[in-house]
Amino acid sequence: MLLSGCDGADSLERVSGPTMGSSYTVQYVRSPGSPGPEQVKGEVEAVLAGIDQMFSTYRSDSDIERFNALPANSCQVMPVPLLQLVRVGEQFSEQSQGAYDLTVEPLLDLWGFGPQAREEKVPDAQALASTRQRVGYRHLRIQGDSLCKDARVEVDFNSIAAGYAVDQVVDRLQLLGVTSFLVEVTGELRATGRKPDGSHWRVALEVPRDDREEAQQVISVDGYGVSTSGDYRNYFERDGKRYSHTLDARTGAPVEHTLAAVTVLDPSALMADGWSTFLMILGPQEGWDFALQHEIAALFVMHADNGFTTRATPAFERLATNE
Repeated sequence: MLLSGCDGADSLERVSGPTMGSSYTVQYVRSPGSPGPEQVKGEVEAVLAGIDQMFSTYRSDSDIERFNALPANSCQVMPVPLLQLVRVGEQFSEQSQGAYDLTVEPLLDLWGFGPQAREEKVPDAQALASTRQRVGYRHLRIQGDSLCKDARVEVDFNSIAAGYAVDQVVDRLQLLGVTSFLVEVTGELRATGRKPDGSHWRVALEVPRDDREEAQQVISVDGYGVSTSGDYRNYFERDGKRYSHTLDARTGAPVEHTLAAVTVLDPSALMADGWSTFLMILGPQEGWDFALQHEIAALFVMHADNGFTTRATPAFERLATNE
């Protein structure tokens, strides 16, 4: 509900629109003297347009798609934010021992999940082996202000770009003097402050079902990003077997474990976005062990015979109960 007040009281405003192949929504508390919805909408969409220009794999003129089109042993001058996300991706790759990898786009296309995919299919062993030669974060290097590659790799930022976008929108709102808000970009979230009535921003975590939307848990959020990765929306089935869009770069194939979804809370929406994908790839045991060791606030949802089972790390429990 869009509210606007003329009596000097705080009001709740909402702006939204299309972005990055999906949509964004910003709800914020407007205090006297703070910007109105039209200004906020313009500022937010300018931020999102710049991010799309850098990271979109669905437009041939984006910075990353121009790099992806280059042959092996090529370099291209890149914007600083793009190079920063390459470094973030490298960190995730190192920590996952290569399971997480920003260069999996050729594999996503091969399995039918990427921007250049022709059909959803199970590739034969020869096609898989050939495509895997074009995957590997170690083929990338940053040289000054350029990104270089020594193989014909292609980079896909979809596992972290939306979280980065949320953080950038938050930074812009704060520059505008907005101090209480809920920002959502293609499903990634971050909230800070309270609503005009003093209540927390509340976020519903979905049950990982593909047949209907159903809330599993509702949590209050203040100062944290929220990201969920799962296998329940983008998958296909062949001969009774389910193939998820979540790929393990170590095998070149979709993950086969029982983890259905992971939700992560982190002060940075970028890191929440990356960690949720990271843990989803590692699975219910390896991911759980990593999350405990590194004190990541994560909720794991596993497939079970009669539905789902869940378990949350101590860090998640503390935040979810506002301790």
